[in-house]
Amino acid sequence: MRRERVLTILSFLAIHIVWGSTYLGIRYAIETIPPLMTAGLRHVIGGSALFAWCWWRGYRPTLQQWRASAVLGVLFFLIGHGILHWAELIVPSGVAALLIATEPVWVAGLSAVTSDRLRLNAFGITGLLIGIASVALLVGRPEASFDLRLTLVSLAVVASGFAWSIGVIYSRTAPLHPMPIMSASMSLLCGGVLLIATSFITGSGRTFHVANVSAVSALALGYLVVFGALTFAGYTWLLTKWPPVLVATHAYTNPLIAVLLGAVIAGEHVTFRIVSAAAAALVSILLVRRGTVPEREVEVPVTLAAERVPARR
Repeated sequence: MRRERVLTILSFLAIHIVWGSTYLGIRYAIETIPPLMTAGLRHVIGGSALFAWCWWRGYRPTLQQWRASAVLGVLFFLIGHGILHWAELIVPSGVAALLIATEPVWVAGLSAVTSDRLRLNAFGITGLLIGIASVALLVGRPEASFDLRLTLVSLAVVASGFAWSIGVIYSRTAPLHPMPIMSASMSLLCGGVLLIATSFITGSGRTFHVANVSAVSALALGYLVVFGALTFAGYTWLLTKWPPVLVATHAYTNPLIAVLLGAVIAGEHVTFRIVSAAAAALVSILLVRRGTVPEREVEVPVTLAAERVPARR
């Protein structure tokens, strides 16, 4: 129980803070690396490292588990991260993070219609509404101008968040590998391979040359590989332990982290609007936490101490 408590805290900190920093990392990485190639490389490299560790520990995935992981690879990474990385060529990283912040709303709505595992009382609904209000406060910044091109790209980012939300709901009942780290690595590998293939199909991959990659982009990609993969592993585990709408509240704090990093690193000004949005996001997370009724026990038993599950060798 103590180990699980510590891992829960670390995983929540990672998805709330580390994932917030990845938006700025993406911005620097795609300066000299094509967006789809950036997303593909970070997931293939990170997923391979996690998969190798699990394989060394004796875990062997089945064909059915690979199929389920491929579905998540499409929803989470090909559509979700593929669009996000491409959009940051046009949309500022902070704005992209704000648009992704609609994820808890999609998760809550999809959960309500597809299963009986999620129940939100008045506190939870109020928290979701306040979270949306915090996003609206930040979206109202002067740089978020509503020209046609920006609007279309912004809608694409919202669609990527919706695809990720579908993946969250699907993962609750999908026949994934019972070891969360193995499950995460398989989804990362599937999504990464699809992203690299799409990069070549669209032409950007064929024009990519390692010699053109700047030191800043290389460091940013390394950061995304290491911390992105570890955070996703923690995220996968959290989805087996907590209601998806609670796990999805990271979408409220990620934009705040992205904006704060922009202020410290890129010299952006922290305005009263940003401070107000930060306070609203914190309140929304607390209300969603209080207003989420505990789920029924997950049907597919997923244990953190996967050593108790006989590994196929």
